Amino acid sequence: MSKNRLHKLFHWEHWPTFMFYVPNLPYSFYLASKAKHAAFFSAVNPCIKSSGNGTESKFTTIQLVPKKYRPKTILCTPKMSFKSVVDDIQRAKISYPFIAKPDVGFRGILVQKIHTENQLKEYLNKYPIDIIVQEFLDFENECGIFYHRLPNKEKGTISSITLKRFLSVIGNGFSTLEMLILADDRAKLYIELFRKIHQEKLEKIPEKGIKIMLTSVGNHSKGTEFINGNHLISNKLETTFDVLSKEIPDWYYGRIDIKYNSFKDLENGNFKILEINGIISEPTHIYDTSKYTYLKALKSIRTHWKYIYQIATINHKENNIPYKSTKKFINEMFELRAYSKKLKKLLTS
Repeated sequence: MSKNRLHKLFHWEHWPTFMFYVPNLPYSFYLASKAKHAAFFSAVNPCIKSSGNGTESKFTTIQLVPKKYRPKTILCTPKMSFKSVVDDIQRAKISYPFIAKPDVGFRGILVQKIHTENQLKEYLNKYPIDIIVQEFLDFENECGIFYHRLPNKEKGTISSITLKRFLSVIGNGFSTLEMLILADDRAKLYIELFRKIHQEKLEKIPEKGIKIMLTSVGNHSKGTEFINGNHLISNKLETTFDVLSKEIPDWYYGRIDIKYNSFKDLENGNFKILEINGIISEPTHIYDTSKYTYLKALKSIRTHWKYIYQIATINHKENNIPYKSTKKFINEMFELRAYSKKLKKLLTS
């Protein structure tokens, strides 16, 4: 076993998803029995397909966001000609570089920063699925904010702020980029990824003091470090998100991934929203292993599932929001599983 795999085995932030959900399944069964419906959680966010179980279109969901918070975004389908795609990008006034990613996607799979038209053409040919093209937001910071509000209440709560530290290395004037990556305790864990992303630069020697960003995608699977920012939760920030929540009708629960410059900007609503996630969201601050234990992380997930139960049952009983058929929900999960396999196959092809 390689040293990187051994490290990930003994550091739970790198453990597979099932290690965070299988231990909590008994609690989910308990909540389902209380709600008297196996798919009760489907009533949490009526504005999003199945409340955001991972099968929803990111393009459709981002359209729910008020324009002032929304990045320029277009949808490209496999049936579109490349000229049509280019024309749509120009009409939307999206300039290079920009971000391309699957319309239905998760954990950063196939997310790529596109710098040229040739690179875009190659990307679309390689991945013949529905793709979002989204302007690259050159803000200083990125974070994930988890917000939830009971449908019969005016005020909601921010239960998680995850600050994101993008992996980078500093040139010393004599080491190659690959050597710098291998010398960094965290970056070396993702060496295979960076060998693909930076294959043309690996043997180059960065100048002394030059900072090289290894990734521009704020996803844990891309090496981005998640930092617990819950100490930044404030009444002013929660008020900003109360207003935002009401500007997105029938959205009550989930994590919003945000680009911003300063915390003051964040509190004042001066930010852009990359995407909204629903019931499949995680309070990602739990992956800050300097402040969280594995058992504490499991408890936080259960706490958020309790919020799901409270919101869903109020929506069902007071707002007459129906629960989705359990059979339909299960079928969607099977479809998502098949789609996930397709994405992973495309990734390795």
